[in-house]
Amino acid sequence: MDFLKAILFGIIEGITEWMPVSSTAHLMILNKILPLNVSKEFFDLFDVVIQLGAILALVIVFFNKIWPFGESKHPLGKGILKIVKKDKFFLWIKIMIACIPVILFELFLEDLFTFINEDNEMKFIAIALIAVGILFIVVELLIRGKEPKISSTRQITYLQALIIGMAQLIAAVFPGVSRSGATIIAALLMGISRSTATEFTFEVAIPVMFGASLMKVLKFSGAVVFSEIMILLLGCISAFIVSLFMIRFVLDYIKKNTFTIFGIYRILIGLIILLLLA
Repeated sequence: MDFLKAILFGIIEGITEWMPVSSTAHLMILNKILPLNVSKEFFDLFDVVIQLGAILALVIVFFNKIWPFGESKHPLGKGILKIVKKDKFFLWIKIMIACIPVILFELFLEDLFTFINEDNEMKFIAIALIAVGILFIVVELLIRGKEPKISSTRQITYLQALIIGMAQLIAAVFPGVSRSGATIIAALLMGISRSTATEFTFEVAIPVMFGASLMKVLKFSGAVVFSEIMILLLGCISAFIVSLFMIRFVLDYIKKNTFTIFGIYRILIGLIILLLLA
């Protein structure tokens, strides 16, 4: 049964990772309904490492957008730099700038935020889902009818990349906020178009989620048995397959629609959780 559950967890990860609805919140909710027969420590590992499948799918879908090497009409320079694409090179600088706040948080500050525990995390998740859902609706009302100032990742400044990176810290502290939700809202408020905000958020996710998975594996001190390795693999594989379709779906959807529906969905899920906790 745990193998089947792992596949289901991967499917939910593959669906929710690419929508600003908090994949972590959905995995925690699912684990309350259909708990994996594993330790709390291993589930915390599974919750993060399962993202590797989703990120691998993102790398494949975004390969042409992010791969910085190859022939280019606008190379970075001469010699060896002729095979470095200038636009991709500077995109990666922006991506790494956006990663700095999270890296500093993970290295020096994460252990200071211990007020959320197993007893109150679902309440925090519900409140975060509702709060960010309302914020999405408010932001969409604020920008309705306005032409975005920035419609390409090339136009994103280094300062804006840093601000987007800092927005991720809210999600790092409060489960249920959603990393993509926080970064997209920050980008929209700075006049970045919906599709560009989503694309840059996905690009920043590549090093952030790879790094988070690596840190979680390095910090894991328990022993892993064969069945748990299979659970990780099945979760990653199913997340990978579903993500291949969901990434394209979300990118196409947001070109023609707003984020309001995600805000409404977040509010409804948050209210349901609060009712169940009451």
